[in-house]
Amino acid sequence: MLSRAGYLYATAVGFTWGAIWSTGRIRRRNGLFVFTGMPHWTFGRGGSCVGGCYLTNRNVSSDVLEHEAVHKRQWQRYGMLFPILYFFAGRDPLRNRFEIEAGLEKGGYIRPSGGSGRSRIAASGND
Repeated sequence: MLSRAGYLYATAVGFTWGAIWSTGRIRRRNGLFVFTGMPHWTFGRGGSCVGGCYLTNRNVSSDVLEHEAVHKRQWQRYGMLFPILYFFAGRDPLRNRFEIEAGLEKGGYIRPSGGSGRSRIAASGND
C-alpha cells in the first residue's frame, strides 16, 4: 500500500514536471506517460523515469521505452524508496542492479554483441 502511494506521488510529480517543460505531444506508450522535447537539464542521462512518466528530449525508441517500462515497475514495487535504492546501487549502469534488470542493451548502455564481449557505451544512456 505504501509503495503504491509512493508510485502515485512520483507519477504526479513526473507528470507535473513533464507538463511544465515538455514541448512535444504527451503520449502513452508501454504503460508510460512519455514527455518529449524536454530541455536537457530537466532529466538525467538520455531520459528519466519518474513513477509512470518518462521524461526525455527525443530518446524514445521501442527498446528504450521497454527499458523504461521496467523502471516504472520498479517504481511500483519500491515506491519512494526507489530513488534511494537506485542511488545506493551506483551511477555505473553496468553495476547498477536496476539498470541491469531493465536491460543494459535496450537502455543503450551496451552495444548489441554478436556473442562474447560487451562493449561499454558512453554515460549518455538512459535512466
